[in-house]
Amino acid sequence: MMATEKGNGPGYLHVTLVRSFVHSTERQQSTVRALGLRKIHQTVSLPDSPAVRGMIRRVAHLLQVKQDQPR
Repeated sequence: MMATEKGNGPGYLHVTLVRSFVHSTERQQSTVRALGLRKIHQTVSLPDSPAVRGMIRRVAHLLQVKQDQPR
């Protein structure tokens, strides 16, 4: 088994873009794109790491975040 499979490695965060970032600053737009989000209501699963959490914190007003429940 790989270390990135569920239950064996770090947890995951399910991040959904819920507000448009058109009128946000260029830095915030870049952060949203770096998280892998392009369209409203698009969801991506990202590893739970300090770097990802820091990016989410910068644009938290545009996102909805759910933590993956360990099994």
